[in-house]
Amino acid sequence: MPEAEIKEVVRERYGEIARSVGKTVSSCCSGSSACYDGERGSEAISANLYADHEKAGLPEAAVLASLGCGNPTALAELEEGEIVLDLGSGGGIDVLLSARRVGPSGKAFGLDTTDDMLALARENQRKAGATNVEFLKGEIEHVPLPDNSVDVIISNCVINLSADKDRALSEAFRVLKPGGRFAVSDVVTRGPIPARIRRDVLLWAGCVAGALDENDYRARLALAGFEAIGIEPTRVYDIEDAREFLTGAGVDVDGIAPEVEGKFMSAFVRATKPRP
Repeated sequence: MPEAEIKEVVRERYGEIARSVGKTVSSCCSGSSACYDGERGSEAISANLYADHEKAGLPEAAVLASLGCGNPTALAELEEGEIVLDLGSGGGIDVLLSARRVGPSGKAFGLDTTDDMLALARENQRKAGATNVEFLKGEIEHVPLPDNSVDVIISNCVINLSADKDRALSEAFRVLKPGGRFAVSDVVTRGPIPARIRRDVLLWAGCVAGALDENDYRARLALAGFEAIGIEPTRVYDIEDAREFLTGAGVDVDGIAPEVEGKFMSAFVRATKPRP
């Protein structure tokens, strides 16, 4: 599948989501209109990722535009004074939560390629009054930060969207300081997935086609130079979680169910950049 086509479809889908915050959105990471529906508040995939005390004080648009599959800020064990980079920061919820955790002596960067998402995130930053936050435009395969400049990299269901995951992981390794931590939520697979699903660009934008097998993920992280690699499944998806989205993409859900049931899951992926 051409890399440029994947990038364009992903960019357009997430730009549409940013423009539609507060309205019904029927396309997002890992699923369907059940993933985020601004009118009904129905969130089959993204439900209950953030505790009430975490969402308190955040702009409503930041919460509504949360399209991830986990809560990397809660799992990354952020500390005061650390510098954090969120790859594919979307509406900014994880950046704003990270900024709280690292405090005024730390900083949280958000990186996104979509102009509409960046505009939404910066407006959410303004509403939240977060001064230790900066949103950058760029691709996760080409991070606009210097070598060895970040303590922690987080990401929420975005690396699976990359058309060049080896480059994305290599960039993450480059910008991390020695001893820095890679702590992301992502969709991973377990076992063989039908080729026709892997080839579907709409399913790529839905975080299905581009998800890495868990063993492949470990191997690619090691190839990039990481150590202490761990993948912890946090939720195994049922076919019903994505029925509406898959049906809308023209997929015979009942026909593929035996081939995909129990093979897609959210996971917390950890790794460390070695010290010299």
